[in-house]
Amino acid sequence: MKSSELFEEAKKLIPGGVSSPVRAIKPYPFYVESAEGSKLRTADGEELTDCCLGYGPLILGHANPVVKSAIAEQIEKGWLYGTPTPSELDLSRMIIADHPSIDMCRFVSSGSEATMAAIRLARGFSGKKDIIKIEGGFHGAHDGVLIKAGSGATTMGVPDSAGVIADIVKHTAQVPYNDTGSLTELVEKNKDIAAFILEPVMGNVGPILPKKDYLKEVRKITEENDVLLICDEVICGYRLGIGGAQVKYGITPDITTLGKVAGGGLPIGIFGGRREIMEMVAPAGPVYQAGTFSGNPLTLAAGKAAVGYLRENPEIYGKLEENIRTIKESLPEKFRSKFVSVGSMFKLFFRDTPPQNYIEAKESDTEAFSAFWKKMLKAGIFLPPAQFETNFISTAHSDADIEKIAGAYSECL
Repeated sequence: MKSSELFEEAKKLIPGGVSSPVRAIKPYPFYVESAEGSKLRTADGEELTDCCLGYGPLILGHANPVVKSAIAEQIEKGWLYGTPTPSELDLSRMIIADHPSIDMCRFVSSGSEATMAAIRLARGFSGKKDIIKIEGGFHGAHDGVLIKAGSGATTMGVPDSAGVIADIVKHTAQVPYNDTGSLTELVEKNKDIAAFILEPVMGNVGPILPKKDYLKEVRKITEENDVLLICDEVICGYRLGIGGAQVKYGITPDITTLGKVAGGGLPIGIFGGRREIMEMVAPAGPVYQAGTFSGNPLTLAAGKAAVGYLRENPEIYGKLEENIRTIKESLPEKFRSKFVSVGSMFKLFFRDTPPQNYIEAKESDTEAFSAFWKKMLKAGIFLPPAQFETNFISTAHSDADIEKIAGAYSECL
């Protein structure tokens, strides 16, 4: 069956025909039958160069031989035990060694689960009720962070989804990214704030980069006002280098959440932080967190292989940045100032200047982006199908792939 036929059948079986809203491409999404390296192969017989990479996890590309071998070896031993495994210790040691802010960590099954647990932990440790997030920042699909962007920092949070109770999100305030003044005003006014959660580099509407010293100022403000800082590095962790954004920008959060790359392409979430905070987690402490698939042996095998490979070959990051510069330099000159990149993440914004926050990102010309995206797909390049999603490249993208991507950008613009 071709993609159009598969989608017609899917709409009868799955709400909206897809398992995640971002996949709802109009008039129908393409269906992938296999993937290897930098390429996707669709049910329609097309081969696409992939700059979505599962929305970030596949920094080593599809079906990477090192990760594949680790998964195959684990499959022979079984794939679910319901017990602790030595692999938990192995990957924990890597995560802790790479992040000076992390003394202990806990494995879960998704980024959403990691941020949900991190917020609960912050509340349990501090004894406070409220949290702050960045306006337009995405921290998963759980109730406490599904707050409508634009509802403001000084007003009651407004749910961004049916089924979310207003009494829950009233404990979630928002401030704009790259705005320390709003953060200072809020934390000085409200003394019941447990934590400030932010992506150090905004990924779900970006990348949007921090202004010079913004993150250091955020750390200073939160420390001075006894507010825990949660760095959500589910997207940018291991994407910007070993240690992620917190190492790159020189900040030490109280709690960190990771996912995506750290699982080698299999489902994972991780939350970790200072020992005194993490020892509040059950069974060591009173903050409950549990999950049947937490610390899954297959995921740990894939994560160990992927993270281990990156740690052994740190020069990878320089090559990835060089490849993104090649793409940028291929653009017609008037577009180069609108191209944003960091590490192996990049995006072209259809607005006059790169955005500094969510409101500015929303000013982008989405119709122009849609036309560009369709042209790129026709040229054989798969980009995430929204102006507000980050593009990625991998170690599997060859020089020829980069030339093809660069040429398509220039031509399609």
